[in-house]
Amino acid sequence: MIVTIDGPAGAGKSTTARKVAERLSFQFLDTGAMYRAVTWLCLDRGIDLQNQELVAAAAQSATFEFQGGQVFVNGRDVTSEIRMSTVTNESRHIAANNAVRAFLIELQRQLAGTANVVTEGRDQGTIAFPQAECKFFLTASPQQRAIRRQKDLARNGEHVALEEILNQQTGRDQRDETREFGALKPAPDAILIDTSDREFEQVVTEIEGIVRSRMLGK
Repeated sequence: MIVTIDGPAGAGKSTTARKVAERLSFQFLDTGAMYRAVTWLCLDRGIDLQNQELVAAAAQSATFEFQGGQVFVNGRDVTSEIRMSTVTNESRHIAANNAVRAFLIELQRQLAGTANVVTEGRDQGTIAFPQAECKFFLTASPQQRAIRRQKDLARNGEHVALEEILNQQTGRDQRDETREFGALKPAPDAILIDTSDREFEQVVTEIEGIVRSRMLGK
């Protein structure tokens, strides 16, 4: 069974998907980490992120590994580095690169294989796994999403003003929603969940319950 959890940055999809996968004993696929990993790779090599051909070539020639929440690029552990704001702020160029998106979507499908998987991202239920049995789309208020992002950055030792995060978030949302390929939008059959005023465990329990009921109904 494939469970997709899509939504904008800060909606809580990564932490939720990881916990749901843990409870169900499913594999967890963090697709956001894939885009960040490609971004990190290009920044590390000094590749112009707007040169789509060079970026695509770099991604396709690299080795990416995802093990137990850790991310490796060509054998190097970059788990913490890909969460830095310098990487996050530049990942938009990678997300807009259709060749890279196609490459990563194929990688996502290979990693999922025939296993039971919970996968999170922005286009998992619409592009990567349109046949998924359970699809969810998480949302939250802009303010709440920005606060969550600020806390995430603080945990990595970065302290960014909330207003700056809100401005970056607005721009990112516009780009995500208007992207030519893999635009951010809920799949027609996705269940929408607003996480703004809900406890993390409540959201996880709701999704887990829906997935389990559908598993029994198969």
